Amino acid sequence: MVRNGLQAFLNAQPDILVVGEASDGKEALRQVEALRPDVVLLDGCLPGLDGPAVAAAIRERYPEVRVLALSAYNDDRLLWEMWAAGAVGYVLKEASPQDILSAVRAAGRGETCFRPEQVERAQRWWEEVGQKWESLTEREQEVLTLVAEGRSNREIAAILWISEKTVEKHVGQILEKLGVSTRIEAAIWAVGEGISAGVEKVRRIKGNKKWWISTIDNGGGVGYTERRTEEGKIPGRR
Repeated sequence: MVRNGLQAFLNAQPDILVVGEASDGKEALRQVEALRPDVVLLDGCLPGLDGPAVAAAIRERYPEVRVLALSAYNDDRLLWEMWAAGAVGYVLKEASPQDILSAVRAAGRGETCFRPEQVERAQRWWEEVGQKWESLTEREQEVLTLVAEGRSNREIAAILWISEKTVEKHVGQILEKLGVSTRIEAAIWAVGEGISAGVEKVRRIKGNKKWWISTIDNGGGVGYTERRTEEGKIPGRR
C-alpha cells in the first residue's frame, strides 16, 4: 500500500517518471539492469537480498545510478550500512511526501542527501561499534552471537563443534577486544548495539562437515553482505 501510494505520488510529478518497481532485492537488481534508472528509491529492508547489499551491488555494477534509501527504521546501524554501501541519502518513510520528493529530485541532480547529523551518526556507529565487531574473528563473532542468546559455554561448544576450553579462550579474547569485564556486559553490548538483533543461524550438519550460514533480519527481510575493510576507513567510502 505504501509503495503503491508513493508510486502514484511520484508519477503525478511533471518531472518524474517511475519506470519500474520490485518487491525483493534480487528483482530490484534485475530491474536496475534492464531499466537503468537515474534514481533508485530503495527500501533498507528487502526480502531475499537486503537494502545495503542491493545498494552495494548497484554501486559496483551501475555507478551512474543513484540510490536513495527509504526506511521505516531510524537506526544507526542501517544508516551506516546504507551510507557505506554507496547510497546518496537516507529518508524515513514517516517523512512527508514533499520531503521524499525533494530528496528524489536532489538525488536526480547528483546531490548527496545525507544530513550532517546522519553522517555523524553513521561515523559514530562505525567508530564505536562497527570497528569493534570487525576486530573480532569470524569465530569470535559466532561465539559472541551465541553468548548474546544466553548460551552456556557447553552449548556453544556443542553448536560450533569445539571444546569448552576453546570457547573460554574465545570469550576471553572477545571481552578484551570489547573492553568489558564479563560475558553479561558483552551480551548487553551486542544486543544494545543491534549486533545480534534478528540474527538467524542455519546450521546443517553432515558427517564431520559443518556449514554455518548467518543472516541478518532487520524486520522486513533477510540478507547477507560480505564486507572487506581497510584500516581506519569506512567501507564503501574513500
